[in-house]
Amino acid sequence: MDKIWLKSYPPGVPAEVDMGEFRSLVDLFEHGVRKFGPKTAYVNMGKSISYDELDRLSARFAAWLQSELKLEHGARVALMMPNVLQYPVAMFGALRAGCTVVNVNPLYTARELEHQLRDSGAEVIVILENFARTLEQVLPKLALRAVVVTSLGELLGFPKGALVNFVVRRVRKMVPQWKLPGHVRLSDALARGAAHALRPVALSHDDVAYLQYTGGTTGTAKGAVLTHGNIVGNLQQAHAWIGPYVKEGEEIIITALPLYHIFSLTANCLTFFKIGATNVLITNPRDIPGFVKELGKVPFTVITGVNTLFNALLNNPDFARLDFSSFKLALGGGMAVQQAVADKWQEVTGKVLLEAYGLTETSPAVTINPLDLPAFNHTIGLPVSSTEISIRDDEGNEVALGQRGELCVRGPQVMRGYWNRPEDTARVFTADGYLRTGDIAVMDPKGFIRLVDRKKDMILVSGFNVYPNEVEDVVASHPGVMEVAAVGIPDERSGEAVKVFVVRKDPELTAEALIAHCRENLTGYKVPHHIEFRDELPKTNVGKILRRALRDEPDRTG
Repeated sequence: MDKIWLKSYPPGVPAEVDMGEFRSLVDLFEHGVRKFGPKTAYVNMGKSISYDELDRLSARFAAWLQSELKLEHGARVALMMPNVLQYPVAMFGALRAGCTVVNVNPLYTARELEHQLRDSGAEVIVILENFARTLEQVLPKLALRAVVVTSLGELLGFPKGALVNFVVRRVRKMVPQWKLPGHVRLSDALARGAAHALRPVALSHDDVAYLQYTGGTTGTAKGAVLTHGNIVGNLQQAHAWIGPYVKEGEEIIITALPLYHIFSLTANCLTFFKIGATNVLITNPRDIPGFVKELGKVPFTVITGVNTLFNALLNNPDFARLDFSSFKLALGGGMAVQQAVADKWQEVTGKVLLEAYGLTETSPAVTINPLDLPAFNHTIGLPVSSTEISIRDDEGNEVALGQRGELCVRGPQVMRGYWNRPEDTARVFTADGYLRTGDIAVMDPKGFIRLVDRKKDMILVSGFNVYPNEVEDVVASHPGVMEVAAVGIPDERSGEAVKVFVVRKDPELTAEALIAHCRENLTGYKVPHHIEFRDELPKTNVGKILRRALRDEPDRTG
């Protein structure tokens, strides 16, 4: 497909990016530390650390991994934390030691955690103590060499850190009792690492930086292999797009989306690291009043999020009273931005809520709207620099401009493949190297892309992927269930919610019992909000349940 979108690029945005500027993410890190050393890199709960301090702490963690654990190049290190200062310390430390980072959702159930740690072959995990109980349940089944435990207050200094830990542990009782024999406290690992010198590791674009888990197109959680080259490519693409609108060393970005999510990791953590921004980490964005209070403390310039987050902020009366005089940019991704939310956002803040599109498999950015867009335009924008787009029919032929087809992507940001899953990898790539996204799209004459449908049955709850196969497997494991189908239905709060249709084996089975069963085995956002019992489910002539037929029916749950 001809790159007709280049004619619509804003002034200063190049057609191609410089992939040679950084050899690896560690090269990017070292460049940032040299350039912005004393500047504030991260802020969390009122505590800030500079680029220099991040350099020292991450070097100590890296040295501990190398010298005491003797991890080899490419060893997997899992991180299971919300947005706290410990995340960038451990993440950059693992990369500097030559390891591969495995990001883990802290809300995972024991079943989900066991699968990801087993599948990735993680040798070390750094985990916030609030979630240690989950790890305790599966630890005997795993081959971890080290468990590093941290607390919310550990890097906040005295007395704030001690006070935060007391409130979290004793007052709010947010830390269930846990026991992990032989675990190491992060502060101890850092202290021991200080006794060793960090040995620089030669890294290139071909080395694996992250195993970023996603359901792909089948629902089985698998690790997208994202190399240093993939992530460097995508942050270069993002920087090329925002470069004309931001100033090095002066931006303050609000990071409410979790850093373990690929959108926040690349867009917030890494792209803004390159320009010396101050990154304000929001540990609990669900506490909207607390979140708005934090926003009032800093002259923030950029914020990223999902539609539900922006909507929640707009529905807090104190948000409209904030000072938006420094505010430049709001970027929405992870799920569709709704017109009503975008309109109200522009009315309140004076800035357009820009929509972008990406996938875990593309590191993640594929398209973004021009930053000088005058108003919300219902599209996911233009392909980013150095990206090729092809819209194809079911036979793999490119469709005519303006016709709908499957959106396919090729570029430096596209993953190497799925970890240890060659068959799954082969299924998502075309013969000429394009990634099949599973999304149906249309491109207009100016190169703007509009999503019209999803080919795959993935459900998007507050920006997080929920795969029907996984939900159905859990529901079907209940002895009272004969058949089940899971679909997504519209939800004002989360964009979509999970609904399951069930044919009962036990006529006494209740919706409450099923939901309780799901809560034991699924992360909260995957748990069905609606259950409808049926005598039978619609099927194809070969017996495959027709999810689409169920999804298109009027909602009878009330």
